[in-house]
Amino acid sequence: MRRNDRKPAFAVLIFVAVITVAALVSQGFGIFGANRNSKLSGDSLGYNRSFKIPGNITFAGERMPLENFDTRESLERELIISAYRHSSTIMIIKRAHRYLPEIEKILQENNIPDDFKYLAAAESDYSNMISPAGATGLWQIIAGTGKESGMEINNVVDERYDFAKSTRFACEYFLKSYDKYHNWTLAAASYNGGRAALEEQMRIQKEDNYYNLLLADETARYIFRAVAYKLIINDPAEYGFDIDSGDLYQPLRYYEVKVDTAISDFSDFAKSHGTNYKLLKYLNPWLRKPYFTPRPGKEYFIKIPSEGMRLEEYAVSDN
Repeated sequence: MRRNDRKPAFAVLIFVAVITVAALVSQGFGIFGANRNSKLSGDSLGYNRSFKIPGNITFAGERMPLENFDTRESLERELIISAYRHSSTIMIIKRAHRYLPEIEKILQENNIPDDFKYLAAAESDYSNMISPAGATGLWQIIAGTGKESGMEINNVVDERYDFAKSTRFACEYFLKSYDKYHNWTLAAASYNGGRAALEEQMRIQKEDNYYNLLLADETARYIFRAVAYKLIINDPAEYGFDIDSGDLYQPLRYYEVKVDTAISDFSDFAKSHGTNYKLLKYLNPWLRKPYFTPRPGKEYFIKIPSEGMRLEEYAVSDN
């Protein structure tokens, strides 16, 4: 008898629960209780939002033909992927504040359009990452290609890890490609896909416009990914990122010491300059061993943190 009495009561509880959930959903509550109509720096907190594409966008001063549906959808794809690739894109925004000033300066010195600084985000997230194929550093340089251009790459020194030298390597490549194509968008694409592969497709398709070419997926997405980062870095809030200026990583202050003789112990070297092994390696990731053997007749410049650099970075970021 009791068992039969429980069935109607249980059914009532289930009915009430269903009505309650339906009411919450109709009021705009998500599974974690966040109201879909809430705002975060002008953006919805919901994870189901698309983004408006600006009417006029350029890369390196060259207009993107957004009136073409395929061009527009390609950019939208990268915007959505980058905006919802939350942790990685947040790190890109934070690192950009630290490293872009140095990259911008080198691009300007080499007469490369400023927008090329966003290619480094597409290449490496502004970090010294290593790809499965062995491409290394900010600009993802293959060892053989780097050596052909005069970079020192061995088990003691690997200049692909040097932000300035790897950026100058990239600039040299961009300029050679521009001299060949007379188009900055193609010059950028060639860095990702290689000139030979790009020119083969240009020949097959009888086409010299990047936006009209059918390319390998990574190269086809390359410019759009860079432009997506350009839009997000310059207006994070528009794409759902609530990042205060104090959250950004500050440029690091350091000075350089010229070295042309061997260093047997970097721990002792660091301490003699008022720092430690960890910070010395952080500023000079191109030094691959705890010792240093220079090439004869070559000068090297090792970065030493300025006094208070470590504390200054924390103090600025904490505000």
